[in-house]
Amino acid sequence: MSDSVATEKVDGGEFAVLCIGGLLLSIAYGVTFLIPVLVGERGGNEALAGLIISAATVSTVILVILSGHIADAIGAARAVAVAGLFLAASGLGFATVPSVGLSLMTVGLILGIGWGTFYTLGPILVAALVEPQNRIRFFALLSGSMMSGIGAGPIIGRIATGWSMPIETAFSFAFLSSLAGGALYFWLHLRLTSAGKILPHVNKISFGAARRVIASPAIYSIIMVGVGGAIFGGLSSFQTSYAKAHGFDYSLFFFGFMSSAILSRLFVAAYVVRKDPLYSLLALTSLTLASILLFLVMTSTQTVYLGAAAILGLGYGLTYSVINGLAANEAPQGLMPQSLLLFSLSYFIGVFGFPLIAGNLIVSSGIQAMLYVLLLLAILNVAIVLFRIAQRALRKS
Repeated sequence: MSDSVATEKVDGGEFAVLCIGGLLLSIAYGVTFLIPVLVGERGGNEALAGLIISAATVSTVILVILSGHIADAIGAARAVAVAGLFLAASGLGFATVPSVGLSLMTVGLILGIGWGTFYTLGPILVAALVEPQNRIRFFALLSGSMMSGIGAGPIIGRIATGWSMPIETAFSFAFLSSLAGGALYFWLHLRLTSAGKILPHVNKISFGAARRVIASPAIYSIIMVGVGGAIFGGLSSFQTSYAKAHGFDYSLFFFGFMSSAILSRLFVAAYVVRKDPLYSLLALTSLTLASILLFLVMTSTQTVYLGAAAILGLGYGLTYSVINGLAANEAPQGLMPQSLLLFSLSYFIGVFGFPLIAGNLIVSSGIQAMLYVLLLLAILNVAIVLFRIAQRALRKS
């Protein structure tokens, strides 16, 4: 299969719908960062919250593997529309299920079905509609929309509690936004189908295809997104616990992160994509490392807290956009969708799997112990970039 699977480029209106729908669906994931608050109000702790969040890992892994088959069967945009129904069901479940045990873990499994399908097929849909040389820029715009929704989720929760409404209000809002986002993707499916803009193509993953992708340079981006997902999952899922421990307002973190992620994609991404991607990654992963150091050592000033979140939004946010594009462009010929599937799989293992470890670390050793582990992960990503730069220099010498 050729990587060029669109008969013509997507127009601005269609891409805008794709991004707006992505923002609305992403709110459902963003409100999961309020799960520690929800669980705490019902008598649980961070370890239980981590278990509920990580329950989504199982269904996510399954759906990432199956999403290519689903997309081939019913179309990527329509599959995302169906995913919106699962995300809506998860929001409704978190809002209405009164217990914090097995019932909420089941809701977490439903979340994984919806989020895994959308998060995997969204970039594949963009890659199908955008020429290779423009993918990093368009991935940045899509991921910026998704980050906006993710960051908005906890802020909605903070506004709700500020107005003396229960934390469940945020999950109810996610229920409604997911329905709206799913409807937009269904409209997009009808629009693209009627215009004949997407040709039939194979997204299915197989052991042979996975082995070829793993043997290609795309594997570096796949590893890095898993590590980055663990960093983001750890910091975001337990930011309410971190803020409470230091007397901060957790909404400042999400406001700083979201604002920086959006602004960097609007004003910095176009500059970054014109530069050498490896040197860009070196700068961006170093910023992520710096933000974790700030969370570790500067624990008494809300201004620094906000600044650390903004640095994370810039560093982590643009790192994701660059490696997303590299995972597509460095994939073996004809295996771009499979590379993006493995990219998503790695991300989900990190972002949903690490909170299980982090929750137990916080309960047994405190929030600082988790931050030290995240620091080591950030150093690992910097080391991978340095290795790639050295490897390229040796090939040229």
